[in-house]
Amino acid sequence: MPIGPAEIFGIFLLLIIVIIILSKSIKIVKEWERMIVLRLGKYVGIKGPGIVILVPFIDRGLIVDTRIHTIDVPKQEVITKDNVTVRIDAVVYYRVIDPEKAVMKMRDYNYAIAMLGQTTIRDVVGQLELDEILTKRDEINKRIQSIIDEVTEAWGVKVSMVTLKAVELPEGMIRAMAYQAEAERIRRARIIEAEAERSAAQILSEAALTYERHPIALRLRELQTYVDIAKEKNVIIITESISSRTAAEAIASALAIEKVKPSSGGSAKG
Repeated sequence: MPIGPAEIFGIFLLLIIVIIILSKSIKIVKEWERMIVLRLGKYVGIKGPGIVILVPFIDRGLIVDTRIHTIDVPKQEVITKDNVTVRIDAVVYYRVIDPEKAVMKMRDYNYAIAMLGQTTIRDVVGQLELDEILTKRDEINKRIQSIIDEVTEAWGVKVSMVTLKAVELPEGMIRAMAYQAEAERIRRARIIEAEAERSAAQILSEAALTYERHPIALRLRELQTYVDIAKEKNVIIITESISSRTAAEAIASALAIEKVKPSSGGSAKG
C-alpha cells in the first residue's frame, strides 16, 4: 500500500516528537558537575557524572558546578580603628561541596557569598588600625576566610581562600607616609655614618699606639705611601733611607768629637 503525503507528514511529526522527548530525558553531566533531580517539584536525588535519564515532562534537572569559583567582592570604603578611611578590594574563592544544600537552602549562593564577604571585610578591617592592615595581610585574609566559611558551611559551600587585592589610602595619608619613610631613611643613614666614624677613630687610635711603640713600622708605612703616590701620579720620589740617615748622623758625631779634642788639649797646656 503506497504511503501518501499525510502519512509522511505524520511520520515526520512523530520523529520530531521522539527527538524532543529524548532531548528532554537524556542528559550528559560532566565530570565536574552534579545534577539535582526534581520530580514534580520534589527532590529525588543527585545524579552524575555521565548519562542521566529523566522522565520527560515530569523530572527536572538542575546542574551544579563543583569547581572552584571566584567572586570579586565590590570595592568599598572602610573606616579603620584609628579613623582612617581606606578602600578595600578583595577576592573570595569557594566551591560547592554539597549540591543538595546549595540548591535547596540558598536561592543564589554566589550573590549571598559576595554580600557576606563585603560585610565581613568591613567588620574585620574596622576593628584594626592602619599599620596592622598594611603589615598583617595574611592574618587578615585567614580571619575573614574563617568567618565566611563558618557561615557558608550550612549552605554546602566551602570558602577556601580570601585575598585582599588592594588597600587604597587617601592622598594625604600617602604623602605623610612617604615623608615618614624618607625621614626614617635619613635617620638610618646618619646612624650608619656615625658608627663608621667611630669605628674609624678606634682603628686610627690603635694604629697610632702601634706606630708609637714601633717607629720602624711608621717609617715603612711612610715609604709605602710614597710608593702609592708615585704609582698614581707617575712620578719619582727620592727620599733618604734609614741606613743613610744613620750613617750621616754617625759621621757628624765623629767630626764633632774631633773638633772638641784639639780645643780641650790647648786648654790643658795653658
